[in-house]
Amino acid sequence: MQRHYVMYYEMSYGLNIEMHKQAEIVKRLNGICAQVLPYLSQEHQQQVLGAIERAKQVTAPELNSIIRQQLQVHQLSQLQALALPLTPLPVGLQAPSLPVSASSGLLSLSALGSQGHLPKEDKNGHDGDPRPDDDGDKSD
Repeated sequence: MQRHYVMYYEMSYGLNIEMHKQAEIVKRLNGICAQVLPYLSQEHQQQVLGAIERAKQVTAPELNSIIRQQLQVHQLSQLQALALPLTPLPVGLQAPSLPVSASSGLLSLSALGSQGHLPKEDKNGHDGDPRPDDDGDKSD
């Protein structure tokens, strides 16, 4: 019984720490968004504000669905990479590609925006301004 209590305590403590980390990330990214927002055009400001509001309304089942979709796409891409021929394809033939809809990508990144990925999707996915600094740092 004591072993179960210790496991429960450790899991609870770990989750609590993770929640605090995520809250701090959200706070910092909200600050960054607030600083960058005035430099965007009015149209882009409205898009960003809409995406932020959407991200605030995401429910746990939606997050689970998004994570499941991303895992499936990741697994399919790994299987596809294994199935690609090792020799070059004849001229005119192309390797099959995975269909990824823009709306599911936007939804997943908008939903994860509260966890730290929202600003990049709005800038890269909808901005239209070919700014090199947007594409430069893709690591989080």
